[in-house]
Amino acid sequence: MLRLRINDDIELCLLEERHTEMSFALVDRNRSHLRTWMPWVKPGYSLEDSRSYIKDNLKRLADNAGFDLSIFYREQMAGQIGYNRLDWDNRTTELGYWLGESFQGRGLVTAACRKLIDYAFDELKMNRVEIRCAAANTRSRAVPERLGFQQDGILRQAEWLHDAFVDLVVYSTLAGEWQRNSALQK
Repeated sequence: MLRLRINDDIELCLLEERHTEMSFALVDRNRSHLRTWMPWVKPGYSLEDSRSYIKDNLKRLADNAGFDLSIFYREQMAGQIGYNRLDWDNRTTELGYWLGESFQGRGLVTAACRKLIDYAFDELKMNRVEIRCAAANTRSRAVPERLGFQQDGILRQAEWLHDAFVDLVVYSTLAGEWQRNSALQK
């Protein structure tokens, strides 16, 4: 099982079948909050949907195509983060994340992103990490901006979000840029 400790309070753990009920409960408590930006949060989202998602996550991991981890804060599941895709030919990956509303404002996503960006460059030997956010999702966009990512552009009407298309802002950082920025922050 993949576990990445960030500090005494924050740990990332591979999203596995044993997390099904906990993951569903977190989504269920945060339906209206998550639905604003997450197209997969539909009114009928169920425990079985969580179970299926986690099985798919483990298959993506086995296929070397990406994987998601649970964000634990003080031993409580707070959200999820992961590599939406791993493009081995081009050494590119895309990070995605979400957080329960009561866990926002603690730097959890920024810390988790930092850890997975380091992992992408150091362990997976990626060259590029992308983050895509809905243009109007200012909280999500603040994460790559805070981490020093460059804004590459806007994909117009690139995602169907419940009843309308939304634009996605694409951010990226390259291995060399990340290494230089990390050295400056030390």
